[in-house]
Amino acid sequence: MLDYLAARTAMVDGQIRPSDVTLYPILEAMLAVPREMFVPTQSRKIAYAGAHIDLGDARIVMDPRILAKMLQALKIQPNELVLHVGAGFGYATAVMARMAEAVIAVEEDANFAAEAETRLSEQSADNAIMHIGALAAGAPAHGPYDVILIEGGVEVLPESLRAQLKAGGRIAYIQMDGPNGQCRLGLATSNGINWRSVFDATAPVLPTFAADAGFTF
Repeated sequence: MLDYLAARTAMVDGQIRPSDVTLYPILEAMLAVPREMFVPTQSRKIAYAGAHIDLGDARIVMDPRILAKMLQALKIQPNELVLHVGAGFGYATAVMARMAEAVIAVEEDANFAAEAETRLSEQSADNAIMHIGALAAGAPAHGPYDVILIEGGVEVLPESLRAQLKAGGRIAYIQMDGPNGQCRLGLATSNGINWRSVFDATAPVLPTFAADAGFTF
């Protein structure tokens, strides 16, 4: 039987730390949250592999290295409210719930949302709230947010999500351009959002975040 605790420790020591992720709250959260409990049962044996785990329909549980590097860029604080767009089975939600005051996890697939609610409850992530609705719509009733993380590839960022970021807040996602991609980090200011590219990464484009034919970013 696979020793998941040993695999989780190996993931942090062999994948996360060597990726220049140094913030203790991220390392602690990834050591504490059992990733195997947030993937489909048939995928548990590869829960700690350094790759995205496919959920179907262009949805994933994000590669732990990419997630950790996004969290390093976002620098979530204990008093902050986080919006997690594309929660899937809730792994990144559970990780961020250990770092933030609260996490609002948006999921439009009712089956995914039910799985996430069950698994988050089993892990006592009481400060994580599931919101069922369109990913591109976010969850404005709970905002504005200090941090927004989108789990999946993006070609076009909906204005509806930008509007839910409070002044001084941060947003991170994987900007895809054909087969290439970069993690983009945005800082909300009184004059809009200041953007910078943080590192190279790819992820399947979320269906409702795809560019229309002929669109140029």
